[in-house]
Amino acid sequence: MQNWYELYDLSMIQTPALLIYPDRIEENIRRMIRIAGSPERLRPHVKTHKMAEVIKLQIRHGITKFKCSTIAEAEMTAQAGGKDILLAFQPVGIQMIRYFDLIAHFQQATFSTIADNLLVINRLNETAGSKNIKINVWIDINNGMNRTGIEPLLAADLYMKASEMPNLNVAGLHVYDGHIHEHEVLKRTDICNTAFRDVSRLVSGIVASGLSEPAIVAGGTPTFPVHAKRNKTELSPGTCLLWDYGYSVNFSDLDFLHAAVIVTSVISKPSENLLCLDLGHKAISAEMPHPRLKLMNIEVKNYVNHSEEHLVIETPRADFFSPGDKFYAIPWHICPTVPRYPFALTVKDGKVSGEWKIDARDRKITI
Repeated sequence: MQNWYELYDLSMIQTPALLIYPDRIEENIRRMIRIAGSPERLRPHVKTHKMAEVIKLQIRHGITKFKCSTIAEAEMTAQAGGKDILLAFQPVGIQMIRYFDLIAHFQQATFSTIADNLLVINRLNETAGSKNIKINVWIDINNGMNRTGIEPLLAADLYMKASEMPNLNVAGLHVYDGHIHEHEVLKRTDICNTAFRDVSRLVSGIVASGLSEPAIVAGGTPTFPVHAKRNKTELSPGTCLLWDYGYSVNFSDLDFLHAAVIVTSVISKPSENLLCLDLGHKAISAEMPHPRLKLMNIEVKNYVNHSEEHLVIETPRADFFSPGDKFYAIPWHICPTVPRYPFALTVKDGKVSGEWKIDARDRKITI
């Protein structure tokens, strides 16, 4: 019986090629909704897939809120029909100009962004005032990742000041804990809940000051089920839409389907037990140590060399393959792999069924 990822005919596939399996993506959407309890609680991140068609699949299942990292991702999401779009990247300089252009251009959608300091909050308020509009801002909280955000015990004052700005609506708190990568589920749960305690104290302080309880958008894929148990918390997983080899190895408690595969060709046999594939850095993310991929239909003893256009593997089965033969690979890290391709080939029932453009792979679409 044919494996789920295999095509009946690879003869016309130019490699390396990215294959996407829409039926498996839809099943992952259903599983996301089951964990969340309802589609209304979900604000999935689009950075993993960057494709309008995946946005549309989620909308079909009742998801209308989305989270983005770039102006291009936000624009793509609006074009695809997203109604509530959070730019989870503090806009500075020309990015702030582009953000307001985005708001002006897509008036059918509601946009929000994050901020973690008074300087940016003042500039957002002043710019919104100059355009005679009121915009939505989430206060970005650093609860241990130390990448962006303000520490929760210091955030109350910033939240109060932002709430007093005439041209801002403080939507709530943005709490991303992408630093939590503990493999064992009980330990991961404990680490996540411990990191969230100061956020809970912050919420209590905000309410005690007389303001309404803030909404919270929290977590990524690894902590998704933990945050799902918190009332009134929006959830923003992303990787689970396509799933990758790294997450399936490290988070075996999360039951999602691989839905993205790369096809690669043997291009040379430079020495005994060695095969060279056309799967270089430009075709698969290389920021992680090996294994950077899982080759599905061959045993790999060692990854010998990885450069811009080539991947050399050592395998005891090299004699069984010739230049032109093809393998299927699941990337270790899918998020930075997808934008290496201008489009993905969709697969249904073992056949190529279409092409999906990677709309937001670039930093700019039109805005």
